[in-house]
Amino acid sequence: MLALELLAPAKDKAVGIAAIDCGADAVYIAGPAWGNRKAAGNSMDDVRELCTYAHRFGVRIFLTVNTLIYPDEWDAVHSVMLEAQDAGVDAFIFREERLLTWPDITVPMHASTQCAIRTPERARHFDELGCSRIILERGLSLQEVREICAAVSCEVEFFVHGALCVCYSGDCRLSEYLDGRSADRGECIQACRSLYDLVDASGKVLVKGRTLLSLRDFKLLDRLEDLADAGVCSFKIEGRLKNATYVKNVVREYSLALDALVQKYPGRYCRASFGHVSGGFTPDSDRSFNRGYTTWWFDGRRERPWSSMNTANGEFVGELQSVQPAGGGLMLTLRPASPGLALANGDGFAFFEPSHGVTGFRADRCEGMRIWCKKLDGLRPGTKLFRNLDIAFEREVEASSPRREVLVDVDVTVSGKFVVELRATSEDGRSVVSSFNADVPAAENRERSAAMLREQLSKRSGEMSFRVRSLDAAGALPLLSASTINSMRRLLAEDLADVAVAPVSPRTPVSDGLTNVPLEKRDADELMRTRYCIKYELGLCPKYQKAAPTGPLYLINNGKRLALGFDCARCEMTVNRNSGTRTAGQA
Repeated sequence: MLALELLAPAKDKAVGIAAIDCGADAVYIAGPAWGNRKAAGNSMDDVRELCTYAHRFGVRIFLTVNTLIYPDEWDAVHSVMLEAQDAGVDAFIFREERLLTWPDITVPMHASTQCAIRTPERARHFDELGCSRIILERGLSLQEVREICAAVSCEVEFFVHGALCVCYSGDCRLSEYLDGRSADRGECIQACRSLYDLVDASGKVLVKGRTLLSLRDFKLLDRLEDLADAGVCSFKIEGRLKNATYVKNVVREYSLALDALVQKYPGRYCRASFGHVSGGFTPDSDRSFNRGYTTWWFDGRRERPWSSMNTANGEFVGELQSVQPAGGGLMLTLRPASPGLALANGDGFAFFEPSHGVTGFRADRCEGMRIWCKKLDGLRPGTKLFRNLDIAFEREVEASSPRREVLVDVDVTVSGKFVVELRATSEDGRSVVSSFNADVPAAENRERSAAMLREQLSKRSGEMSFRVRSLDAAGALPLLSASTINSMRRLLAEDLADVAVAPVSPRTPVSDGLTNVPLEKRDADELMRTRYCIKYELGLCPKYQKAAPTGPLYLINNGKRLALGFDCARCEMTVNRNSGTRTAGQA
């Protein structure tokens, strides 16, 4: 039976706990450094507390150590990993292969997406090194994922939701070239979200001031069965810089989808952790901020649009009926798309206007269908407005959290002079026996006493993560008060919590002197390579759209000129330093 894992991001301990409560089977988080998201570091005390909470439900915590490591940092990295291992982390997500050689690092090692695993050959390399898991490049087709899964014996993890890097993972130098901050060190400036002009060799501006490299967000909610059938066991959500409401919403939505998949194939799949999640909000990832969605290269074919440059994304709320000056800003009157629409102060909106591209703004105030905002160019009657931040929904998600509890079966027996013995077995197989002295008379009405015992033991309380789902009481019963039974319930929960969840098997470190399978050689001027193609996105592709040749094309960003290369044989685009680089086969 394949255990399906929903892997959630966490920028800090609080977000990690929220993800667990919403149904995550695992959480990935950074320690103090080397986590490839410099703004999302955490103290080891917080990592330890997150591990303690997670392990109540068999949820695993993975620590990211997936930046490039400088020569003078190895001792410090080693020390942090030993401390994290002692804190209870269940695996490390790594980039540098040398980390595999330390014999005192015994928890499993997961090869990061930064390792640029996109072929069976490179996947086998990490499998043969003893990695318990490989994390694949996002820009793969389902067929390519199947081929990699068939080629390895280790676990395979694949992203299913969140922001997309336009380039192949672990192989981008654009941020460092433009600003001096390296994506390989967790300092990416997200240059792919910046505004660019597209110009030809004569300097003619073809497109001005657009996010020409910005992709829509990834969403494979409806394709989880395809991935599981291919052999993927871990379904990863991107977003270690996202807030708690975003993570909760997306995790809950995908957790329910995995539950449905398990129910559809009960003998084939199961969830990788335990604990019953109930209550809370109704999830809807469309109502959290997004750039619109795409399945990227998953079906092995091009689709339009992949880019978010020309489409305002989110919930279509209607067209503007009027735009009027108001107190230094604007007052917009909306003709709503649906009669039940409700707007709130602080809602986020976006619109597309050909001369300005996509523009986003926040509502300072909303009354009915009137919106007050700062002054913006491009807003006029007839403009289609989209809401990409629903404040009312955000508040609902924040205030109405699901509850996660481990289900417990309890057998009650009474021996001696009313010594009550509770035998509890949790859904994950932990078992305890707790005995209580009950120096009280026998209950005259046994049925009523049994019903009270069952009711009080089955109650929920804020500090507990266990819930009694069945109770079997045999023989005579003492006359117990509600407060006494409540105390028994709390002590029983403490006893269950003290029983450790089965640990993962230690790994065998590899010998030193590793021989890596290198990435494909590329021109020194190449800053990134991608399956995304600006020509195709703009309808200028000579291969598929029969467009006329454009000649050399360039991107201009803050005075820096980047040469574009088009490898039409492989259907890939490159972004290069402006030194005359052209990839063979381009048109």
